[in-house]
Amino acid sequence: VMVMVLILKLLIPMFSHRGRRLLLSTWRRRSRWEFWPMCLFYLPVFVYVVWLGMKHRCLTLFTASNPGIPESGVVLESKSAILEGFGNPPEIAPYRLLRSGDKVAELEVFMANGGLHYPIVLKPDVGERGSGVGIASDREAAVKYLSDARGPIIAQAYIAGREFGVFYVRKPSKPRGEIISITDKRLIEVTGDGSRTLERLILDDDRAVCMAPFFFKQLAARINDIPALGERVALTQVGTHCRGAMFLDGAHFKTPALEAAIDRLSLQREGFFFGRYDLRVPSEADLMAGKNLRILELNGVTSESTHIYDPKHSLPHAYGALARQWTIAFEIGAENRQRGYRPTSLTALAKLVWRSKTS
Repeated sequence: VMVMVLILKLLIPMFSHRGRRLLLSTWRRRSRWEFWPMCLFYLPVFVYVVWLGMKHRCLTLFTASNPGIPESGVVLESKSAILEGFGNPPEIAPYRLLRSGDKVAELEVFMANGGLHYPIVLKPDVGERGSGVGIASDREAAVKYLSDARGPIIAQAYIAGREFGVFYVRKPSKPRGEIISITDKRLIEVTGDGSRTLERLILDDDRAVCMAPFFFKQLAARINDIPALGERVALTQVGTHCRGAMFLDGAHFKTPALEAAIDRLSLQREGFFFGRYDLRVPSEADLMAGKNLRILELNGVTSESTHIYDPKHSLPHAYGALARQWTIAFEIGAENRQRGYRPTSLTALAKLVWRSKTS
C-alpha cells in the first residue's frame, strides 16, 4: 500500500511539469512555517499565554486590554460596532451594516447616499482571517453574494491603493501609544505573455505556486484562459495571508508622523489600547506622512503582528514578536484591572470560543 501511494502521489506527478510544480507547492507549504496550520503554529504561543496568565494570577487578564470592546475582541466581535466607537472621523472608510430582510435594497440606498459606485466590499460583520470577504464588481455579483450570505453583512466603499496592517498599543497610564508592527500587504498577481494559460502562469510563479491549489479553486472559471501579453491578472483582491496575499515587514515605514496620526485616531476610540488597524493609503509616502489613511477594520486582542509572515523572518523571530505582543496585552490588562475593569471569566470565555467554533 505504501509503495502504491508513493507511486501515485510522488513518482507519477514527476513526469509532468504540472505535477512537479504541484509537488513543489506541497513541499513549500510543509517546509515554510508561514503556511503551517494555525493549530500547529500557535501551540507554543498558547503555552506562553497560559504562563503569562499564571504569572498575573488571571488566565483571561488579556480580555481587559480593550474595555471598550466586548472581551477585548477575542472572538465573535462585531466589526461595525468597533468602527462605530470612533464616531465618524474621515479616516474610516464609509461603511454600512446591512441587516434588513432586503439587503440588496439597503445596499443600493447606502451606495446612492454616499455617491459610491462598484466595486463594493461585502463582508460578514463577524468573521476571522478574511473569511467571507468579497469584492462585488457589479450589481449582479452583489446580489449573488447577499443572497448566499447568512447574518449581518457590512458593505464598505472599495478603497484603492496600498494596504497595510498597523499594530498599535498604549498603556493606560501613558498619554501616547506606539506602533509595534507594520505589515506591507502585497496582493499577488501574474503577468500574461500571450501563450501560457493562467494555470501555467500560477505554476511558474515562484510565490504564487505556494498557494496554487487555492488559486486554482478561486479562479476555476478562467483557469484555462490565456492572458494577453502584458496583461496583469490579480490572483487575490483581499489582503489576507491565508487567501494568498504576501506579507512583508514594513518597519521602515514607521515615522513620528505616522505614529502621531494613529495615536490621534486611537484616542478617539474610548476603551481601546491594543490592536491592529487594516488600512489603505494612496502611496508609501502618504503612509509615512500619516496622511490620507483610510481604515478598513480594527482588530482586537487576538490580532497578530502580521509582519512576522515576511519570508525573510525565522520561526524564532515570529515567536519572539508574538511573545512581546502578548506580554503587552497582559500588562495593559493588568493596568485596566487596577482601574476597575474586570476580565472575562474563564468559563464565559470558553463558552464564547466554543460558540464561535460551532456557529
